[in-house]
Amino acid sequence: MLIGVVSDTHGFYDPRVPPLLKGVEHILHAGDIGTGCIIEQLSEIAPVTAVRGNNDREGPESEFPEVEIIELGGCRIYLTHIVKVPKEGDTAGLSVYLEAEANVVVYGHSHIAFHEDREPLKLFNPGAAGKRRFKVVPSIGVLDVGPGSVEGRILVL
Repeated sequence: MLIGVVSDTHGFYDPRVPPLLKGVEHILHAGDIGTGCIIEQLSEIAPVTAVRGNNDREGPESEFPEVEIIELGGCRIYLTHIVKVPKEGDTAGLSVYLEAEANVVVYGHSHIAFHEDREPLKLFNPGAAGKRRFKVVPSIGVLDVGPGSVEGRILVL
């Protein structure tokens, strides 16, 4: 199953996003949605599961949960906005995700794309899809998931 992953749009719907997400069966938005119709626009591509970010304090975006655990394509996904990535070997720092029996942790907040295996988990941050900030190139991600497999790609906007 192909899943689009977007984060930190901050109210900006980049016109380069829809062609890159063509063919995905579901979209995850990892918070800092911002004002506007971002979720509605993304849902024209595929069904969307979203969480709120630290900047989603008012309006309809504030109604999204902070954490969503969803099963897609035989994969259990822990979706949130802020993750403090623990140092290599720090399994205690991964305990909340392991207790949730997640296969992959999807998050945003830092605006920096990140994809790393931390057996038995994969950590995935698509970067920021909003307007360029912090000298970081905007990006989104795609996860190809199946029972027992997760492959991720970062797509630069």
